[in-house]
Amino acid sequence: MTILNGFCILLTCDRRADELAANFSRRGATVIQAPTLRFLPLEEDTELIEMTRRIVRQPPDAVIVTTAIGFRGWVETADSAGLAPHLLEVLAESRLLARGPKARGAIRAAGLIESWSAASETTSEVVDVLLAQGVAGRRVAIQLHGNTDEKLIGRLQEAGAEVFPVPVYRWGPAPDPVAVERSIEATCNRTVDAVLFTSAPGAEAFLEAATRAGRRPELLEALREDVATAAVGQMTARPLIEAGLDPLIPDRSRLGALIRTTVDHLTTVRTRTLETAAGPLEVRGQGALLDGRVLNLSPAPMAILRELARRPGHVADRATLLAALPGAGDLHAVEVAVARLRAGLGAPALVQTVVKRGYRLATTTSRPS
Repeated sequence: MTILNGFCILLTCDRRADELAANFSRRGATVIQAPTLRFLPLEEDTELIEMTRRIVRQPPDAVIVTTAIGFRGWVETADSAGLAPHLLEVLAESRLLARGPKARGAIRAAGLIESWSAASETTSEVVDVLLAQGVAGRRVAIQLHGNTDEKLIGRLQEAGAEVFPVPVYRWGPAPDPVAVERSIEATCNRTVDAVLFTSAPGAEAFLEAATRAGRRPELLEALREDVATAAVGQMTARPLIEAGLDPLIPDRSRLGALIRTTVDHLTTVRTRTLETAAGPLEVRGQGALLDGRVLNLSPAPMAILRELARRPGHVADRATLLAALPGAGDLHAVEVAVARLRAGLGAPALVQTVVKRGYRLATTTSRPS
Protein backbone atom coordinates (compact mmCIF):
# COMPACT_ATOMS: atom_id res chain seq x y z
CA MET A 1 0.00 0.00 0.00
CA THR A 2 1.40 3.41 -1.00
CA ILE A 3 1.67 6.10 1.61
CA LEU A 4 -1.35 8.23 0.58
CA ASN A 5 -3.82 5.48 -0.32
CA GLY A 6 -7.24 6.51 0.95
CA PHE A 7 -6.60 10.25 0.82
CA CYS A 8 -8.15 12.74 -1.61
CA ILE A 9 -6.35 16.02 -2.33
CA LEU A 10 -7.86 19.07 -4.00
CA LEU A 11 -5.54 21.31 -6.03
CA THR A 12 -6.78 24.87 -6.63
CA CYS A 13 -3.82 26.02 -8.77
CA ASP A 14 -3.45 26.33 -12.53
CA ARG A 15 0.28 26.70 -13.04
CA ARG A 16 2.30 23.51 -12.32
CA ALA A 17 -0.88 21.71 -11.28
CA ASP A 18 0.01 18.63 -13.32
CA GLU A 19 3.37 18.43 -11.57
CA LEU A 20 1.73 18.58 -8.16
CA ALA A 21 -0.94 16.07 -9.16
CA ALA A 22 1.67 13.60 -10.40
CA ASN A 23 3.61 13.83 -7.13
CA PHE A 24 0.55 13.03 -5.02
CA SER A 25 -0.77 10.38 -7.41
CA ARG A 26 2.54 8.52 -7.26
CA ARG A 27 2.05 8.31 -3.52
CA GLY A 28 -1.39 6.76 -3.96
CA ALA A 29 -3.64 9.78 -3.40
CA THR A 30 -6.75 10.59 -5.40
CA VAL A 31 -6.28 14.07 -6.86
CA ILE A 32 -8.95 16.57 -7.90
CA GLN A 33 -7.87 19.54 -10.01
CA ALA A 34 -10.11 22.62 -9.88
CA PRO A 35 -8.09 25.79 -10.62
CA THR A 36 -9.81 28.80 -9.13
CA LEU A 37 -7.96 31.17 -11.49
CA ARG A 38 -6.26 30.90 -14.86
CA PHE A 39 -2.58 31.85 -15.12
CA LEU A 40 -2.17 34.30 -18.01
CA PRO A 41 1.41 34.98 -19.13
CA LEU A 42 1.81 38.21 -21.07
CA GLU A 43 4.72 37.39 -23.35
CA GLU A 44 3.46 39.68 -26.09
CA ASP A 45 1.62 42.20 -23.98
CA THR A 46 1.86 45.73 -25.34
CA GLU A 47 1.67 47.24 -21.85
CA LEU A 48 4.72 45.26 -20.68
CA ILE A 49 6.77 46.20 -23.74
CA GLU A 50 5.87 49.88 -23.41
CA MET A 51 6.80 49.88 -19.71
CA THR A 52 10.12 48.18 -20.58
CA ARG A 53 10.88 50.90 -23.14
CA ARG A 54 10.08 53.55 -20.54
CA ILE A 55 12.40 51.91 -18.00
CA VAL A 56 15.18 51.78 -20.57
CA ARG A 57 14.66 55.51 -21.28
CA GLN A 58 14.33 56.43 -17.59
CA PRO A 59 16.48 53.96 -15.62
CA PRO A 60 15.12 53.26 -12.13
CA ASP A 61 17.15 53.65 -8.97
CA ALA A 62 15.68 50.44 -7.52
CA VAL A 63 13.92 47.42 -8.99
CA ILE A 64 11.78 45.06 -6.89
CA VAL A 65 11.78 41.51 -8.27
CA THR A 66 8.88 39.56 -6.79
CA THR A 67 8.78 36.21 -8.63
CA ALA A 68 11.23 34.11 -10.61
CA ILE A 69 8.74 33.26 -13.35
CA GLY A 70 7.76 36.91 -13.65
CA PHE A 71 11.33 38.16 -13.90
CA ARG A 72 12.24 35.50 -16.48
CA GLY A 73 9.12 36.34 -18.47
CA TRP A 74 10.03 40.01 -18.40
CA VAL A 75 13.51 39.37 -19.80
CA GLU A 76 12.14 36.95 -22.42
CA THR A 77 9.53 39.47 -23.54
CA ALA A 78 12.18 42.18 -23.74
CA ASP A 79 14.30 39.84 -25.83
CA SER A 80 11.45 39.20 -28.28
CA ALA A 81 11.07 42.96 -28.69
CA GLY A 82 14.82 43.50 -29.16
CA LEU A 83 15.09 45.27 -25.80
CA ALA A 84 16.84 42.66 -23.66
CA PRO A 85 20.43 44.02 -23.98
CA HIS A 86 19.25 47.50 -23.05
CA LEU A 87 17.06 46.24 -20.21
CA LEU A 88 19.82 44.12 -18.69
CA GLU A 89 22.25 47.03 -18.91
CA VAL A 90 19.79 49.24 -17.04
CA LEU A 91 19.09 46.57 -14.43
CA ALA A 92 22.82 46.06 -13.86
CA GLU A 93 23.11 49.71 -12.87
CA SER A 94 20.01 49.64 -10.65
CA ARG A 95 19.65 48.37 -7.11
CA LEU A 96 17.92 44.98 -7.41
CA LEU A 97 15.86 43.83 -4.43
CA ALA A 98 14.52 40.27 -4.40
CA ARG A 99 11.38 39.17 -2.61
CA GLY A 100 12.95 35.81 -1.80
CA PRO A 101 15.38 33.09 -2.89
CA LYS A 102 13.50 32.14 -6.07
CA ALA A 103 13.50 35.74 -7.27
CA ARG A 104 17.16 36.00 -6.29
CA GLY A 105 17.94 32.90 -8.33
CA ALA A 106 16.25 34.38 -11.41
CA ILE A 107 18.26 37.59 -11.03
CA ARG A 108 21.52 35.66 -10.92
CA ALA A 109 20.49 33.43 -13.82
CA ALA A 110 20.21 36.60 -15.90
CA GLY A 111 23.83 37.45 -15.06
CA LEU A 112 22.88 40.11 -12.51
CA ILE A 113 23.52 40.46 -8.78
CA GLU A 114 20.88 41.41 -6.25
CA SER A 115 21.58 44.09 -3.66
CA TRP A 116 19.29 42.60 -1.02
CA SER A 117 16.80 39.76 -0.51
CA ALA A 118 13.85 39.67 1.89
CA ALA A 119 14.07 37.00 4.60
CA SER A 120 10.27 36.90 4.95
CA GLU A 121 9.78 36.39 1.19
CA THR A 122 7.22 39.21 1.16
CA THR A 123 7.03 42.27 -1.04
CA SER A 124 5.97 44.36 1.94
CA GLU A 125 9.36 43.75 3.62
CA VAL A 126 11.14 44.96 0.48
CA VAL A 127 9.00 48.09 0.44
CA ASP A 128 9.67 48.65 4.16
CA VAL A 129 13.43 48.54 3.52
CA LEU A 130 13.18 51.01 0.66
CA LEU A 131 11.01 53.38 2.68
CA ALA A 132 13.42 53.23 5.61
CA GLN A 133 16.24 54.29 3.28
CA GLY A 134 14.16 57.04 1.65
CA VAL A 135 12.64 57.03 -1.82
CA ALA A 136 11.69 60.69 -2.30
CA GLY A 137 12.58 61.76 -5.83
CA ARG A 138 13.68 58.24 -6.82
CA ARG A 139 12.36 55.90 -9.48
CA VAL A 140 11.27 52.45 -8.31
CA ALA A 141 10.24 49.68 -10.69
CA ILE A 142 8.19 46.83 -9.20
CA GLN A 143 7.63 43.59 -11.08
CA LEU A 144 4.02 42.68 -10.36
CA HIS A 145 2.90 39.13 -9.66
CA GLY A 146 -0.62 38.37 -10.74
CA ASN A 147 -2.49 41.22 -9.10
CA THR A 148 -1.42 44.81 -8.71
CA ASP A 149 -0.88 45.58 -5.02
CA GLU A 150 -2.19 49.12 -4.97
CA LYS A 151 -1.44 49.57 -1.26
CA LEU A 152 2.28 48.86 -1.64
CA ILE A 153 2.52 51.06 -4.74
CA GLY A 154 0.61 53.76 -2.87
CA ARG A 155 3.05 53.64 0.06
CA LEU A 156 5.97 54.22 -2.29
CA GLN A 157 4.20 57.02 -4.11
CA GLU A 158 3.16 58.73 -0.87
CA ALA A 159 6.82 58.69 0.17
CA GLY A 160 7.72 60.58 -3.00
CA ALA A 161 8.82 57.78 -5.33
CA GLU A 162 7.99 57.58 -9.01
CA VAL A 163 6.75 54.02 -9.40
CA PHE A 164 6.96 51.96 -12.59
CA PRO A 165 4.62 48.91 -12.26
CA VAL A 166 5.80 46.07 -14.51
CA PRO A 167 2.87 43.71 -15.32
CA VAL A 168 4.38 40.38 -16.38
CA TYR A 169 1.39 38.08 -15.85
CA ARG A 170 -2.15 38.29 -14.61
CA TRP A 171 -4.86 36.01 -13.27
CA GLY A 172 -7.93 35.26 -15.36
CA PRO A 173 -11.23 33.60 -14.36
CA ALA A 174 -11.37 29.91 -13.50
CA PRO A 175 -10.99 27.75 -16.62
CA ASP A 176 -13.83 25.50 -15.38
CA PRO A 177 -16.21 27.26 -12.94
CA VAL A 178 -18.32 24.08 -12.62
CA ALA A 179 -15.25 22.17 -11.40
CA VAL A 180 -14.71 24.86 -8.76
CA GLU A 181 -18.33 24.59 -7.61
CA ARG A 182 -17.99 20.80 -7.35
CA SER A 183 -14.75 21.15 -5.41
CA ILE A 184 -16.49 23.42 -2.90
CA GLU A 185 -19.29 20.89 -2.53
CA ALA A 186 -16.75 18.07 -2.05
CA THR A 187 -14.97 20.10 0.62
CA CYS A 188 -18.21 20.85 2.43
CA ASN A 189 -19.11 17.15 2.28
CA ARG A 190 -15.67 16.18 3.67
CA THR A 191 -14.96 13.92 0.68
CA VAL A 192 -11.58 15.61 0.26
CA ASP A 193 -8.90 15.54 2.95
CA ALA A 194 -6.70 18.50 2.02
CA VAL A 195 -7.01 21.61 -0.15
CA LEU A 196 -3.75 23.06 -1.51
CA PHE A 197 -3.07 26.67 -2.51
CA THR A 198 -0.05 28.10 -4.33
CA SER A 199 -1.09 31.76 -4.64
CA ALA A 200 -2.95 34.30 -2.52
CA PRO A 201 -5.25 35.29 -5.42
CA GLY A 202 -6.13 31.62 -5.86
CA ALA A 203 -6.99 31.27 -2.17
CA GLU A 204 -9.12 34.42 -2.31
CA ALA A 205 -10.91 33.15 -5.40
CA PHE A 206 -11.73 29.84 -3.68
CA LEU A 207 -13.32 31.62 -0.73
CA GLU A 208 -15.13 34.06 -3.01
CA ALA A 209 -16.54 31.20 -5.07
CA ALA A 210 -17.91 29.66 -1.88
CA THR A 211 -19.48 33.00 -0.99
CA ARG A 212 -21.17 33.25 -4.39
CA ALA A 213 -22.50 29.72 -3.95
CA GLY A 214 -23.90 30.64 -0.53
CA ARG A 215 -21.70 28.04 1.16
CA ARG A 216 -18.92 30.06 2.74
CA PRO A 217 -19.89 29.35 6.40
CA GLU A 218 -20.27 25.65 5.61
CA LEU A 219 -16.96 25.59 3.76
CA LEU A 220 -15.07 27.33 6.57
CA GLU A 221 -16.54 24.92 9.11
CA ALA A 222 -15.30 21.96 7.06
CA LEU A 223 -11.84 23.53 6.66
CA ARG A 224 -11.59 24.27 10.37
CA GLU A 225 -12.72 20.84 11.56
CA ASP A 226 -12.09 18.09 9.03
CA VAL A 227 -10.32 19.20 5.85
CA ALA A 228 -6.72 20.41 6.00
CA THR A 229 -5.63 23.53 4.14
CA ALA A 230 -2.03 23.90 2.97
CA ALA A 231 -0.40 27.02 1.47
CA VAL A 232 3.00 27.22 -0.21
CA GLY A 233 4.02 30.27 1.84
CA GLN A 234 2.97 33.02 4.23
CA MET A 235 1.72 35.33 1.47
CA THR A 236 -0.43 32.59 -0.03
CA ALA A 237 -1.78 31.71 3.42
CA ARG A 238 -2.83 35.27 4.29
CA PRO A 239 -6.42 35.12 2.89
CA LEU A 240 -6.94 31.80 4.67
CA ILE A 241 -5.65 33.13 7.98
CA GLU A 242 -7.80 36.24 7.64
CA ALA A 243 -10.79 33.91 7.18
CA GLY A 244 -10.02 32.29 10.54
CA LEU A 245 -8.26 29.19 9.23
CA ASP A 246 -4.96 27.67 10.36
CA PRO A 247 -3.31 26.40 7.17
CA LEU A 248 -0.24 24.21 6.98
CA ILE A 249 2.74 26.31 5.80
CA PRO A 250 6.09 24.70 4.98
CA ASP A 251 9.32 26.20 6.31
CA ARG A 252 10.41 27.02 2.76
CA SER A 253 8.12 28.43 0.06
CA ARG A 254 8.69 25.60 -2.40
CA LEU A 255 6.36 23.08 -4.01
CA GLY A 256 8.54 20.23 -2.77
CA ALA A 257 8.26 21.49 0.79
CA LEU A 258 4.50 21.92 0.37
CA ILE A 259 4.20 18.30 -0.77
CA ARG A 260 6.28 17.00 2.14
CA THR A 261 4.33 19.05 4.69
CA THR A 262 1.01 17.80 3.34
CA VAL A 263 2.14 14.17 3.22
CA ASP A 264 3.49 14.33 6.78
CA HIS A 265 0.24 15.82 8.08
CA LEU A 266 -2.04 13.33 6.35
CA THR A 267 0.00 10.29 7.34
CA THR A 268 0.29 11.30 10.99
CA VAL A 269 -2.39 13.71 12.23
CA ARG A 270 -5.04 12.54 9.73
CA THR A 271 -4.34 8.82 10.08
CA ARG A 272 -5.55 6.84 13.06
CA THR A 273 -5.07 3.21 14.04
CA LEU A 274 -7.56 1.59 16.42
CA GLU A 275 -7.10 -1.83 17.99
CA THR A 276 -10.16 -4.06 17.57
CA ALA A 277 -11.02 -7.70 18.15
CA ALA A 278 -10.78 -8.20 14.37
CA GLY A 279 -7.31 -6.67 14.16
CA PRO A 280 -5.93 -3.14 13.70
CA LEU A 281 -8.39 -0.77 12.05
CA GLU A 282 -6.64 2.06 10.21
CA VAL A 283 -8.80 5.05 9.21
CA ARG A 284 -7.10 7.30 6.67
CA GLY A 285 -9.00 10.00 4.82
CA GLN A 286 -11.54 8.49 2.46
CA GLY A 287 -10.37 4.90 3.05
CA ALA A 288 -9.73 2.32 5.74
CA LEU A 289 -7.95 -0.98 6.35
CA LEU A 290 -8.88 -3.74 8.77
CA ASP A 291 -6.09 -6.12 9.74
CA GLY A 292 -4.19 -5.06 6.61
CA ARG A 293 -7.20 -5.57 4.31
CA VAL A 294 -8.37 -2.57 2.26
CA LEU A 295 -12.06 -2.01 2.95
CA ASN A 296 -14.40 -1.35 0.05
CA LEU A 297 -16.56 1.38 1.56
CA SER A 298 -18.70 3.89 -0.33
CA PRO A 299 -18.82 7.53 0.91
CA ALA A 300 -21.79 7.10 3.28
CA PRO A 301 -20.48 4.17 5.37
CA MET A 302 -17.01 5.71 5.26
CA ALA A 303 -18.44 8.94 6.71
CA ILE A 304 -20.07 6.92 9.51
CA LEU A 305 -16.78 5.13 10.22
CA ARG A 306 -14.84 8.40 10.41
CA GLU A 307 -17.39 9.84 12.82
CA LEU A 308 -17.35 6.76 15.07
CA ALA A 309 -13.53 6.69 14.99
CA ARG A 310 -13.35 10.25 16.35
CA ARG A 311 -14.17 8.89 19.81
CA PRO A 312 -13.74 5.12 19.71
CA GLY A 313 -15.78 3.33 22.33
CA HIS A 314 -18.06 6.32 22.86
CA VAL A 315 -21.65 6.49 21.65
CA ALA A 316 -22.47 8.72 18.68
CA ASP A 317 -26.18 9.52 18.53
CA ARG A 318 -28.12 9.25 15.30
CA ALA A 319 -28.39 13.02 14.84
CA THR A 320 -24.60 13.37 14.97
CA LEU A 321 -24.16 10.57 12.45
CA LEU A 322 -26.82 12.09 10.18
CA ALA A 323 -24.92 15.38 10.15
CA ALA A 324 -21.81 13.50 9.05
CA LEU A 325 -23.58 11.97 6.03
CA PRO A 326 -23.21 14.03 2.83
CA GLY A 327 -26.64 14.93 1.45
CA ALA A 328 -28.63 12.73 3.84
CA GLY A 329 -32.13 13.85 4.78
CA ASP A 330 -33.48 11.53 7.49
CA LEU A 331 -32.43 9.09 10.19
CA HIS A 332 -33.22 6.12 7.96
CA ALA A 333 -30.12 7.05 5.96
CA VAL A 334 -28.05 6.49 9.11
CA GLU A 335 -29.44 2.99 9.57
CA VAL A 336 -28.75 2.12 5.93
CA ALA A 337 -25.19 3.49 6.13
CA VAL A 338 -24.49 1.60 9.36
CA ALA A 339 -25.74 -1.64 7.78
CA ARG A 340 -23.45 -1.07 4.79
CA LEU A 341 -20.53 -0.26 7.08
CA ARG A 342 -20.99 -3.52 8.99
CA ALA A 343 -21.11 -5.44 5.73
CA GLY A 344 -18.02 -3.66 4.43
CA LEU A 345 -16.07 -4.35 7.61
CA GLY A 346 -16.84 -8.05 7.43
CA ALA A 347 -16.98 -7.91 11.22
CA PRO A 348 -20.46 -6.56 12.11
CA ALA A 349 -19.82 -6.73 15.86
CA LEU A 350 -17.31 -3.86 15.57
CA VAL A 351 -20.20 -1.41 15.18
CA GLN A 352 -22.36 -1.82 18.26
CA THR A 353 -25.93 -0.60 18.65
CA VAL A 354 -26.65 1.13 21.93
CA VAL A 355 -30.42 0.99 22.39
CA LYS A 356 -32.15 4.39 22.31
CA ARG A 357 -28.78 6.15 22.15
CA GLY A 358 -26.94 5.40 18.91
CA TYR A 359 -23.86 3.47 17.81
CA ARG A 360 -20.28 3.04 18.89
CA LEU A 361 -17.09 1.53 17.50
CA ALA A 362 -15.89 -1.37 19.62
CA THR A 363 -12.13 -1.04 20.17
CA THR A 364 -9.65 -2.22 22.74
CA THR A 365 -7.12 0.62 22.56
CA SER A 366 -6.38 3.44 20.13
CA ARG A 367 -3.24 5.26 19.19
CA PRO A 368 -2.15 7.77 16.56
CA SER A 369 -0.79 5.92 13.57
